[in-house]
Amino acid sequence: MRSRSVLTALTTAAALAATLIPANAQAADAQAEASRDRHHCPRLSAKLTWYGANRAKLQRTIDERGKCSSHWRGGKRGHRPVAAFDWDNTIVKNDATDATIAWALKHDKILRPEDWAATSKWLTPAADRALTEACGTDVPVGHPLPTSSNAACADEILQVRGEAETMSGDPAFAGKWNHRRTVPEYAWVPQLFAGHTVEELRAYARAARDEALAAPIGSEQKVGTHTVPAYSRYYAQQQDLLRTLEKAGFDVYIVSAGSEPVAEEWAAGVGIDREHTLAIRSVVKHGRITTYTEGCGGMPPSKGEMIPYIEGKRCVVNQEIFGIKGARAWQKQDWRHRIAIGGGDADTDVTFVGDATGTHLVLNRNKPEIMCRGYDDADGRWAVNPMFIEPLPRKKGPYPCATEGFTNPDGSLGPVRRSDGSIVPDQKDTAYGEKA
Repeated sequence: MRSRSVLTALTTAAALAATLIPANAQAADAQAEASRDRHHCPRLSAKLTWYGANRAKLQRTIDERGKCSSHWRGGKRGHRPVAAFDWDNTIVKNDATDATIAWALKHDKILRPEDWAATSKWLTPAADRALTEACGTDVPVGHPLPTSSNAACADEILQVRGEAETMSGDPAFAGKWNHRRTVPEYAWVPQLFAGHTVEELRAYARAARDEALAAPIGSEQKVGTHTVPAYSRYYAQQQDLLRTLEKAGFDVYIVSAGSEPVAEEWAAGVGIDREHTLAIRSVVKHGRITTYTEGCGGMPPSKGEMIPYIEGKRCVVNQEIFGIKGARAWQKQDWRHRIAIGGGDADTDVTFVGDATGTHLVLNRNKPEIMCRGYDDADGRWAVNPMFIEPLPRKKGPYPCATEGFTNPDGSLGPVRRSDGSIVPDQKDTAYGEKA
């Protein structure tokens, strides 16, 4: 009996060992695979130049949140970390929207509206008169204006869009709007293309993109009597960053204050699909773009009272990426419902870039609020970088952070404040190109 019991015990132990060995082996294999993955973690190229420690800051967040993190929760959508970037002058040099407008003006693609004043709720009588006189009334409503040959018409359109004034210097927009949710000259861009189909606008954007990418760096062109940039380039560093983020398992989005069909076509050049490109979304009726734009955060469609601009970009990120609806979409969210990396170049980007929990990337174009926050570096995760092509020289004098670096909703200026209410002191410009 005793020997039979010993034999039974030995048999049981052997069977148990047989079941444990494969499990231990599987665990060892899994650890080895994880080690190999960590050894081959997606890395930003060391051959591309970044300012100061910015590459290291970005890489730290990629490692902390991506596939190589011990907290990685898999590749299912909704579980991935999110990175979001502005488009114009952040991923691409020069303004893709302006390049598309310039191309459209050179190729007579702007349709005559029945009434210029109806294109924007804020267009002034002076701007209405200037546009009507310059562009004329001979062309039937809904037909292309001859802006390639009518320099005066092209000039007025460019001046209203670019400077928010007429060629004679009169204000082009007036009235009340929330200056942290919209700006009329930005909202006017998709309104200029009213009457076209979305596919037509996409085609214009592709043609403008291809022309600008082929033009020599630094080249300019004449549109009307305006001299405007003729070229554009995708920044090599940003292309590498986008690729590395995607390899590391991030969901990567573009959030632009330009027209959505235009942003979508330009973003396709760096592999960002339409689903991941967010911009001003025009209301389309009977297959044609209208002067109305979609709302966010519970706001209905309007003539541009809300676009992805400052707080509007936060709203779009919260609503379209994280699924937060209604008035809550305007609010800063908890850590789990915020982007890991945000990137921008202007004050229009400051809120959503500031919401990032990992790295706040800023390209220096001397815009006050975002530069104040970048240089103040309250959480130690801001990364200010000169533009990669034709960087600006050092700004003369400090940024007026303590007095007028912040734009209030009514358009007045005030101090830039940290989240605790303290005022950001004036900041010197330190991340710049050649010396002035």
